[in-house]
Amino acid sequence: MKRILIAICVLLLFKGAKANIKPFKIAFLSDTHIGAPNSRAEEDLRRTVADINQMTDVAFVVVTGDVTELGTDAEIKLAKQLLDSLRIPYYVIPGNHDTGWSESGGLSFTKIFGYDKFSFEYNGVRFLGCASGPYVRMSDGHIPRDAILWIDNELLKLSSTQPIVFLNHYPLDNSLDNWYEVTDRLNKKNALMVMCGHGHTNKVHNFEGIPGIMGRSNLRAKAIVGGYNIVSITNDSASFTEHKPGTEYRTTWHQLGFRSKPKNDTIKVRPDFAVNNRFSFIKPKWTYSSDANVISTPAVFNNVCIVGNSNGLVEALSLKNGKVKWSFKTGGPIYSSPVVHNNLVILGSSNGVVYCLNAANGKLVWKVVTGASVLGSPIVKSQVVFVGGSDHSFRALDVFTGKERWRFNGLNGAVVSKPLIVGDTIIFGAWDKYLYALSVADGRLFWKWTNGSTVINYSPAACIPVENDGVVYVVAPDRYLTAIDLTTGETLWRNNGATVRESIGISNDGKTIYAKTMNDDVVAFRTSRSKQPMLWKMNCDYGYDHVPSMLIEKESQVFFGTRNGVVYSIDPLNQKVVWKHKIDNSMINTVNVIDARHVVASTMDGKIVLLVIN
Repeated sequence: MKRILIAICVLLLFKGAKANIKPFKIAFLSDTHIGAPNSRAEEDLRRTVADINQMTDVAFVVVTGDVTELGTDAEIKLAKQLLDSLRIPYYVIPGNHDTGWSESGGLSFTKIFGYDKFSFEYNGVRFLGCASGPYVRMSDGHIPRDAILWIDNELLKLSSTQPIVFLNHYPLDNSLDNWYEVTDRLNKKNALMVMCGHGHTNKVHNFEGIPGIMGRSNLRAKAIVGGYNIVSITNDSASFTEHKPGTEYRTTWHQLGFRSKPKNDTIKVRPDFAVNNRFSFIKPKWTYSSDANVISTPAVFNNVCIVGNSNGLVEALSLKNGKVKWSFKTGGPIYSSPVVHNNLVILGSSNGVVYCLNAANGKLVWKVVTGASVLGSPIVKSQVVFVGGSDHSFRALDVFTGKERWRFNGLNGAVVSKPLIVGDTIIFGAWDKYLYALSVADGRLFWKWTNGSTVINYSPAACIPVENDGVVYVVAPDRYLTAIDLTTGETLWRNNGATVRESIGISNDGKTIYAKTMNDDVVAFRTSRSKQPMLWKMNCDYGYDHVPSMLIEKESQVFFGTRNGVVYSIDPLNQKVVWKHKIDNSMINTVNVIDARHVVASTMDGKIVLLVIN
């Protein structure tokens, strides 16, 4: 009887909260993709803005991500200029297109729009919206760790009866690797609905009992004009009406009743860590949880593990116990994997600075301010640091002073990966369709290579090239493995039979190329100047995968990570899995293999782990 009374009281409280909602209307836009080819996206948004400006009963506009096509500074500025033409307030959050290829690591979106998340109340309803990635590297959708902590803080301020509308670019399903963190939180509150984009269509969802509404793209696609939705919210319902600007088209396609929460007939599937029981001889010696995403490979030096996060914090962790020994705050998110040389730590930051720190105490030794974000990872040779930036430049800096030795300014896109040095040549890719080979001595261009694609997204930019016997090997989103002459830049051969993407590695003897396919398999090819068939294919049962983490050979084992938080060790000679261990449910960056028994791994969700094989 007592439980029934409590349930009735809770129900009355929720009804009372909803009864306090005063009716209003909002415009719901998504997936505007400003900067997409043929300029139709800009025209479509201008039409929508003009259409909304004619209305007198719309309170504000929400835009649920993929505001731009590639997240360039120019695209973001243009999108803001178009949205600023609205005569009513608007609220916008980034999606994967705004962050995944961003030349600023997402920093420009926040600077230009002034935020990447929002929280406000209107007529009795609290609206919460936050960013989602992936940032810089290809992986599943992911709500950043700092945004999850922000959601926690915002929800703490609200009563259990406060009506909430949550907005994100992705639907709260397995297209986000940490969807459950949000649904679990919202289900403890009075979540009226979730509004999202990404799918480019109007669609009704049920996110574990929370009503979900996906809005169409503003793009016209094959139609004459684009479109958007007007959402009419009352004290007990929300209706969704599609509008096509400049026409009389008005179609109410869904009516959502707040009082009748949909039945949760979805099985609450959560990430499964049972694999760790199968390989119980591999365990974390320690795990450190950063307060933001980690999208780089930790460096290990003198029993210290050094890594940066997307809050711009560099941290040195004891290799013995994972405790923080020192930290250093940069001015922007870090996606650059640090390199250590002569007790100096060098890395780039999205605030446009290359930093050099003392590896023993984290004190600043020198810094070099560039013209844009530095997302690329540095490499050191002969007391010179080589690193690429988003200011369309590649630099050689003195490792002890930061003084510029030379600068190559011939790029048309950001560098986000780590270069390869072979003799007097340094090789790297950029998000401008090209792979470059420069002189180590003076930065002269030896050659630049393209896979022939006119699509920037297919650039050989995310992989780290490998080389043997005068042949450079790369993989790219065009799904080819390509062999290139080191001296001339000539294409020697290409093979797309294995659906490789951006994940590659090479054996210690230089005779074998390893690559990860997009479904389950690791494949091997012989290094050669002549076209090679597949040497072997091994089913590792990791499922669909598209992260660009490298495969690393050490002591006759090959180590790599997957999109769903699993680190693998395989035996390439016998093509069998030695062990695998799941850390969390997000992307594993390229691992740092200290030796075959000690592996440092970092995940996009901010975990840094020392795995020990007993």
